[in-house]
Amino acid sequence: MTRTRRTFSRIATAAVAVTACALATAQPAAADPLSDTNGFYVNTASNPATWVAAHPTDARAAAIRTQIAEQPIAAWFTTGSTGSQVASYVGKAASHGQLPVLVAYNIPGRDACGGQSGGGAGSVAAYKTWISTFAAAIADRPAVVVIEPDALGDFDCMSDAQIQDRLGMLTYATQMLKAKAPDTWAYLDAGNAGWTDAATMAGRLKGAGIANVRGFAVNVSNYYSTSASTTYANGVNAALGGGSHFVVDTSRNGNGKLAGEWCNPAGRKLGTRPQEGGGGDMLLWVKTPGNSDGQCGIAPDVPAGTFSPDLATRLINGT
Repeated sequence: MTRTRRTFSRIATAAVAVTACALATAQPAAADPLSDTNGFYVNTASNPATWVAAHPTDARAAAIRTQIAEQPIAAWFTTGSTGSQVASYVGKAASHGQLPVLVAYNIPGRDACGGQSGGGAGSVAAYKTWISTFAAAIADRPAVVVIEPDALGDFDCMSDAQIQDRLGMLTYATQMLKAKAPDTWAYLDAGNAGWTDAATMAGRLKGAGIANVRGFAVNVSNYYSTSASTTYANGVNAALGGGSHFVVDTSRNGNGKLAGEWCNPAGRKLGTRPQEGGGGDMLLWVKTPGNSDGQCGIAPDVPAGTFSPDLATRLINGT
């Protein structure tokens, strides 16, 4: 090789190295909303907070305020929720430098097996429009999102066509959150420890686009202990190949699961307060403590999603 060719080779090699370094520098940092914020955001407009504000002299108000209303609870967005409402909620959290937790809950035919929280968007197209708007409203601000509780556990109550539509909508949701909300950790709901076996759930998660998001959530709106939930989540993760992450809903699991009961059972209790870690990425209060599961159990006259101070007090006392 001549001196000229050797010199050109060294220059070309150096140029490649500089280019590679520049490209590496240009790459955006991986999303980490926990590192970008200082603690979880407390929703001052939650159902418990609203009830306490309206009933300041009620004997139950003080305990509900300190034990529930002043804790960081996820905000649920569903039919009728607008992009501006999502943007406002995330913006308030950002203004405090805190991390909001949101739930997207608008899948058509939702709660197909439970039947207490039916509803959702009127069509596949309507859902896609809604979830795209939801993701765009979060934008580049830090957030945690739980995607469609019960959506992957309900398959036994759905037709094959409905299942395929649902998988398509969930995949679209993961794509929208990945593309439009880059500092969000999103988690597909994966049911609970007593509903669907880990290997089956892993297959459903793959079909729903889990590769596009941070991971999955377990025990949302249920009562299984953190230990049982973590064991189940680890099984799901292993079946996925071990590369996923998960969060656990601990809002009402302080006394664990009452066999055979999922709808307003007696004797349940508040669980560990929201925190980073705890077995997975986070322990969260996804379900609002005191919100009814439906007209059943110890709240036969309280519709699903309605706050009951009696249910809240029972969860505080474990009765």
